[in-house]
Amino acid sequence: MKTILTFGVFDLLHIGHIKLFQRAKQFGDKLVVAIQDDEYVSKYKSNVECFYSTEQRAYMVSSIKYVDDIIIYRDVDKDISKIEFDILALGEDQNHVGFKKAIQWCYNNNKEVVILQRTQGISSSMIKEYTKNN
Repeated sequence: MKTILTFGVFDLLHIGHIKLFQRAKQFGDKLVVAIQDDEYVSKYKSNVECFYSTEQRAYMVSSIKYVDDIIIYRDVDKDISKIEFDILALGEDQNHVGFKKAIQWCYNNNKEVVILQRTQGISSSMIKEYTKNN
């Protein structure tokens, strides 16, 4: 059984997130989604405040048919070594220093890394901008 792991905030859940989960699940048997804890979101995205709590986001993501399990994480590069998985699936925009360190950890520990394309025409930033202007 191959376990796929993906990370994210998933605050304003949208079709791009669902497609990410669908595409990631195609690489194995079990998809684990790691959701970043509220307190740590602001550490990496100082201009972002979550609309939903960690618990609410976990509940929503766990309700998606492609998702087999969810966990809460704080720092991707520190927490990745504590999680059992075979394949790390990331979006192409997940490229800050923490993700780069996590990818390197995967290579050093014989884990496969898959970079998935974004769903065009949708993002949480676009939703925030739209709601702010309407």
